[in-house]
Amino acid sequence: MSVAPLPEGDWIRGISIKQPWTTAILTGAKTIENRPQPWSWRTWVLLHAGQQTDRPALRLPLVARTIRGRQLVTGAVVGVARITGCHQDPEGSAGSSGCWKLRKGRGPAGPAHREIISPSPTRPHCTARPS
Repeated sequence: MSVAPLPEGDWIRGISIKQPWTTAILTGAKTIENRPQPWSWRTWVLLHAGQQTDRPALRLPLVARTIRGRQLVTGAVVGVARITGCHQDPEGSAGSSGCWKLRKGRGPAGPAHREIISPSPTRPHCTARPS
């Protein structure tokens, strides 16, 4: 994967994740995000709740407990999380899907996730690249 240099200035990368998984990350219940390619980022990223909701996940007991009483905002930046690592499970291991695992953990200053109180709506097909 090639990475283009980014312009100077203030900017932050973002990652889109379907609900209810975005909320699960913000509550600390979900600490790993599966992606098809490795990421070299080890930094804070914006958490964008995508337009779609993973409806079957809403019936999972752990997810149901995690989101109880919470509004599942979609199409908006709802928080930030810090990516602390990335690894791929060995082929054939339990839970291995060939995906890369983005690890979100705790830092010395506390949890590596923060919820934004007033979600910031985004347009469909919006890119997080600086202008």
